[in-house]
Amino acid sequence: MRTHISACAILAFAGAAVLTAQSFQDYYPPPDSKGGWRTLTDAAKIRKVAGVDRSRLDQAFEYASRTSQHGGLLVVRHGYLVYERYYGKGNREANPAMASVGKAYASIGCGIGLAEKKDKLPLGLETEVFTEKYLPESLPLSDPRKTHIKLGHLLSMSSGMTDGGQGIQNGEARPTKTVPRDPSWSQDQAALQQGMWCGPGEGYSYSSQSTHVATIVLRHLIGMELQQYLDEKLAKPMGWGRWGWATGGKLEHTPGGGNVAVRATDALRFGYLLLHGGKWGKQQLVPADYVAMCARPSQYNTHSPFSLQFEVNQDGHVAGAPKDAWFKSGAGGFGIVMIPSLDMVIYKMAGNDAQYDPELTQMPMLYKYDGSRNGWKPPVKTQFNDGNVGVDDGLRRLIEMAVAAVIP
Repeated sequence: MRTHISACAILAFAGAAVLTAQSFQDYYPPPDSKGGWRTLTDAAKIRKVAGVDRSRLDQAFEYASRTSQHGGLLVVRHGYLVYERYYGKGNREANPAMASVGKAYASIGCGIGLAEKKDKLPLGLETEVFTEKYLPESLPLSDPRKTHIKLGHLLSMSSGMTDGGQGIQNGEARPTKTVPRDPSWSQDQAALQQGMWCGPGEGYSYSSQSTHVATIVLRHLIGMELQQYLDEKLAKPMGWGRWGWATGGKLEHTPGGGNVAVRATDALRFGYLLLHGGKWGKQQLVPADYVAMCARPSQYNTHSPFSLQFEVNQDGHVAGAPKDAWFKSGAGGFGIVMIPSLDMVIYKMAGNDAQYDPELTQMPMLYKYDGSRNGWKPPVKTQFNDGNVGVDDGLRRLIEMAVAAVIP
């Protein structure tokens, strides 16, 4: 009898484990207006169900609070929101300008458009886009080398175009120079006229204008603005709350180079979508093969650990994180992080007063701020540019600390 009971118990346990694993895989959070993320707040339950040590995440939060004036830390593991904490103007209902994190959204929009308009762009990322067909307003070309810029080059920062600073060629830093902007140039022309520091594929240089050019191509293909397209393809199907692009109301087009303004729990939804290969419930919102290319080193950029607008860790440069981690940072300390091997998504909310200013975001503040971070200055300088992927503001160290919270 004892043997029989033990066998039943083992079978029941195994069945529960399968069901639990299946529930992790199949769970997708409803909109916040309909209940939102399933949440664990008790430290013991977080440890037991999600395998995370909350006290370690408290330490990560304290570190994050020293890297930016405002912000927060949100962590999802196995589909459970196990950590959500804010400081300063950080708030679930905030819509700060997330700087270059917007490039990740722009890339995903391009990925959706490539599949949807395949007949118009049959070569996909291999397409040389500075042509009459795809970018007629770029002619005549400001540099003949632009003839060979492929869409994949634009999205991996290897087009040869530069916003200045420095670039990387074969592991070595190289100085770059920008072309002075003509005051008469439109938003699009400023991007299309950007100078070249090397030939396409010959080096890496972080360029917001390069990303914007990719979204000009997308805009021509889909016949609408990037913000409108993502609202239709992602925001509505996933149930995002209020969101937009922080343009100050002054730009003619959605700036592909940055400043998406998404609520914190919806930023997590975006990361969770990518963690699941572009799938949301029964819908494949983003082509799985495009998401896979975002998560690994790119053939278009052999000079830096940067894929299609995402930083990838397969070279182990973020030593305390798994090599399958991939993420996108933004000036001010923002970052969205996906770690498939840990079934984990991290959102580092950050920013300064200007990034929360309603005049920039075009969205009023719907919550009360206590003024606790007025005049705040960082105790330690964490912002740096290492020549690889641009401004970091403590994101990589935060990733390592959050990973350390996972119980082996």
